[in-house]
Amino acid sequence: MDILRFITAGSVDDGKSTLIGRLLYDSKNILIDQLEALEEQSKNKNENGVDLAILTDGLRAEREQGITIDVAYRYFSTPKRKFIIADAPGHIQYTRNMITGASNSQLIIILIDARQGVIEQTRRHSIIASLLKIKNIVVAVNKMDLVDYSEEIYNDIKAQYQLVAQKLGLENVNYFPISAFYGDNIVEKSERTPWYKGITLLDFLETVKVNNDSNLENARFQVQYVIRPQTEEFHDYRGYSGEVISGIYKKGDTVTVLPQNIESKISKIETGGKEVEFAFANQPAVLHISDDIDISRGDFLVKTDNQPKVENEIEAIVCWLDKKELNEGNRYFIQHKSKILKTVIKEIEYKIDVNTLENIPIYSGIKLNEVVKVRLKMASPLVFDSFNENSNTGSAILIDETSNSTVGAVMIL
Repeated sequence: MDILRFITAGSVDDGKSTLIGRLLYDSKNILIDQLEALEEQSKNKNENGVDLAILTDGLRAEREQGITIDVAYRYFSTPKRKFIIADAPGHIQYTRNMITGASNSQLIIILIDARQGVIEQTRRHSIIASLLKIKNIVVAVNKMDLVDYSEEIYNDIKAQYQLVAQKLGLENVNYFPISAFYGDNIVEKSERTPWYKGITLLDFLETVKVNNDSNLENARFQVQYVIRPQTEEFHDYRGYSGEVISGIYKKGDTVTVLPQNIESKISKIETGGKEVEFAFANQPAVLHISDDIDISRGDFLVKTDNQPKVENEIEAIVCWLDKKELNEGNRYFIQHKSKILKTVIKEIEYKIDVNTLENIPIYSGIKLNEVVKVRLKMASPLVFDSFNENSNTGSAILIDETSNSTVGAVMIL
């Protein structure tokens, strides 16, 4: 049985937590003791019965305010598929949490309040989905019960979002009129929307085709640790441990060590303490090579006939995650998997306007949650692919030198 990882996104009070609670509740994925606790906690909050949002709003501050602050992960399954759901916060100041949840998702559900239509936060989350190359987009027009299940309002919102999708190049977009509170068109078809001829949201989630995340073409292995026991039993042992980021490695393959640009051959591969003939994407492994080369944590072993870029300067899209402004000349650390390098913001080329989706000039410092295109210069060469070609080696984070806080999500162009 395969697994679908998806995230719910939208503005504050669009009903993200309630939608997830409804999926869990109606698909019978709540244990009896959980249901009893849910009913007890709902008594003082909800006159109309069970408050399903409590299932995902795990922090006390979330339950007290009725909002989501952190990304909450929930797991459930049906006879057809297993699911991992990330419930992302809707407040603008928690957009960075949303990016975290979206970075590992195969599908995004963007909720839109039927009373408000497409708003700024809808566009912001859609931009993030576009930048992260999430291929499956679900637009759930929620709270249809508050607009009398109006087909006209639903079609108008659908038309609004189609313009956004066209501008961002979003292709696989599916639309659903729902009421998370009453469960319309989520697990069961609703008689209150006879004009809607599509399937339910759960039916779609169970059957949507998602591409295998594993990139088996571009062989990329980054060293996390050099194993050198220096004992009598393993006197000459030297192995390079890490995860096969993408591709397939076989014993005897010709590889190039980067950024040193030195060629060698794989002499042995180990996984789980046993010698094997090959290792593939997402698998932890220890690689041995034929030659004694000075290799350190963060260096890459790649197939010689399929190499990434090695450069001191890169162009990237950055989602800014810090309250302190981003300005040209600012210095940070860039962390690219195991590799950490000093970097400087050489140029900020433009900002993406979340309302018009246009590229606009920069007149002041970049503020929290703004999205910009920048040029970064590193103190030493970075080994990378473009995000479009290989998202695993085309993404990084910026870290503040003094606080060690993550301040930027980087997608390398």
